[in-house]
Amino acid sequence: MTMEDLTRRIQSGMSTYPGDPPVGVTPHATMESDGYRVSSLRLGTHTGTHVDAPAHTEPDGATLDEFEPAAFRFDAALVDVTDVGAREAIQPSAVPSEDDCADADLLVFRTGWGRHWRTDRYRDHPFLAPAAAEACADRGLAVGVDTLSPDPTAAGAASPTDESLEADGASTGASGASAEADGVPAHHALLGAGLLIVENLRLPSALPERFTVHAYPLRVDADGAPVRAVADVADE
Repeated sequence: MTMEDLTRRIQSGMSTYPGDPPVGVTPHATMESDGYRVSSLRLGTHTGTHVDAPAHTEPDGATLDEFEPAAFRFDAALVDVTDVGAREAIQPSAVPSEDDCADADLLVFRTGWGRHWRTDRYRDHPFLAPAAAEACADRGLAVGVDTLSPDPTAAGAASPTDESLEADGASTGASGASAEADGVPAHHALLGAGLLIVENLRLPSALPERFTVHAYPLRVDADGAPVRAVADVADE
């Protein structure tokens, strides 16, 4: 097996969902002054590559500490939707049939928007149409995305701005606009069914159609947490 890191690096000033706490990684103790090193972390529960628990949007939803470790190991199927443009909806027709993703319990949607990480453009990602999210939920499939959210993100300048693009090996698709649903219907469909969502995945171009994802968060009474997401890919 080959291991592929699917995780965004946590660092001060990194991109966050609009309104979420800013991220800071600062020295608390240093080798020079203390003889050892300790860092202070300031971040929200939905920083970088992270997992959403049902408690994120569901009043009676489970928190992360209620899940067994096995819940964060997934048999994943990659779904290429790089032909979907900016702020366009990913339709139910993009959800693979049961035969095409047999034994999968996670659909990873590759939009190609990872190349806009740390730019204003990153907010303009495609999103799951409510019916597409419901189709996943009806089949018990968790969802992973290479975007801020499976729902639309508010327009406006992202924070921070960095004009250097990270090449994740996928196209951005055609530009376009579509009607955006109010609220977070994709979150409600998935989290309301007790399914997890993994966001801000880094998806290398070499990923095959099927692989195993490990995305273990902190064991914390919370609505979400950063993860070190890793894919196990079978060697040919």
